[in-house]
Amino acid sequence: MQLTTDIYQRLVAAKVYIDENYHENIDLEQISKQAFLSRFHFHRLFKQVYKRTPLQYITRKRLDKAKNLLAENKPVTEVCNEVGFESIGSFSVLFKKEIGAAPTYYRNMAWLKKQQQNAEPKVAIPHCFIEQYKLDE
Repeated sequence: MQLTTDIYQRLVAAKVYIDENYHENIDLEQISKQAFLSRFHFHRLFKQVYKRTPLQYITRKRLDKAKNLLAENKPVTEVCNEVGFESIGSFSVLFKKEIGAAPTYYRNMAWLKKQQQNAEPKVAIPHCFIEQYKLDE
């Protein structure tokens, strides 16, 4: 199905709404209203354009933000609440399933990596860059 410019702009408006409100308790009805489309039509078009459902998009947005906050060494409970999950249990299970590590483990590894980079900055610099600019001399 070919999308008109109008429909595409409506979908983008709904995506922007998600990007700005992902941490809130938003549902398909609220999001589809931003695009002035029925829930079912919006769901189908959103998946066609963004290659994931609106719920998958919201979940990914929340998990990406959670990774950033955990890397800042914030407490898991605080991160869970800040990104819009209602339960620490569901957040932890989903985080581990999608990211491959429990939130606490991820936070600790991010902190250790940051400490290592502070102690040895060259570890974070690609070798080709070090050689090109002769940083190892």
